[in-house]
Amino acid sequence: MKKMSWCLWLFVFLLSTTHVSAVTFRFVALGDLPYGSDETAGVKYRQLITQINALNPEFSIHVGDFKEGSARCSDEEFERQRKHFDLFKGALIYTPGDNDWTDCGRKSNGSYDPLERLEKLRVQFFKPDTSLGQAPLSVATQAKTMTQYSTYIENQRWQFASTLFTTVHIVGSDNRFAPNNADAEKEFLARDQANIAWIKEAFRVAASQKLQTLVFAFQADVIRGMSRSGALAEKTGFHASIEQTLLPLAKDFKGSVLIVHGDSHTFEFDQAFLLNSQVLKNVYRLEVPGAKTTGAVSVTVEEGSVKPFYVKEFIVP
Repeated sequence: MKKMSWCLWLFVFLLSTTHVSAVTFRFVALGDLPYGSDETAGVKYRQLITQINALNPEFSIHVGDFKEGSARCSDEEFERQRKHFDLFKGALIYTPGDNDWTDCGRKSNGSYDPLERLEKLRVQFFKPDTSLGQAPLSVATQAKTMTQYSTYIENQRWQFASTLFTTVHIVGSDNRFAPNNADAEKEFLARDQANIAWIKEAFRVAASQKLQTLVFAFQADVIRGMSRSGALAEKTGFHASIEQTLLPLAKDFKGSVLIVHGDSHTFEFDQAFLLNSQVLKNVYRLEVPGAKTTGAVSVTVEEGSVKPFYVKEFIVP
């Protein structure tokens, strides 16, 4: 009888501690906004930020392209978008998009030097230890934690509850992969190596802390370049970082992985990632809306759940 009572007590104790340790929280993902003039798109974007603030998420992630592709990459535009980020009452984490620097050499963008604009981004939008927003989070940056990659202050990592979040500087326009342009190729190869190291470090940290949930955020829609088997051409800006690094590590990860991106402007939530023609059943993809759709996605994370991610799109009419 005593043995049965003790077993019953142990069962109740384990059940209760399991329940206590399961954490549910919410963050917001957005990107490819605002697209258009400040008098039209800017007004709706500020309304969206007001909606996000009313939701009171733990933090928000902007996955890049804070202006449309034809807009000038001027200092004034950068300042306007920095002020938008300052409107977020919570923490705001930003990772760059191709419109924000790689495409700035276009005549329509003002014929800027993309590398000069990237340096401007790093100075104006990133801090060594904290995010943006009115209530910033403490973050680890690759620039400080991996000193051989001291340039990459935009690659950031933070933990909330038992979920590890990592931003990776992977952008659209094929990640600026341009083998016929020596300067672009040099920049791409260096950033690609930094991204690969940062992705590997995220999985190492997750394993060392026995975390069960990982979230990666970057701008590029890497799905568009994949074959039906999930393969990416070797001569692409995503082959080494995504197909050879992130997806194999995600496949072997014992928990769940969410990849958040923008670039194609359409809200999608699925399990579209393949590796060697096999669906990665523990890997989820969230593509945020954007461009002419002024919207964002609320993401609820239920740690410990078999399917830990629940998403809901909301838009400004």
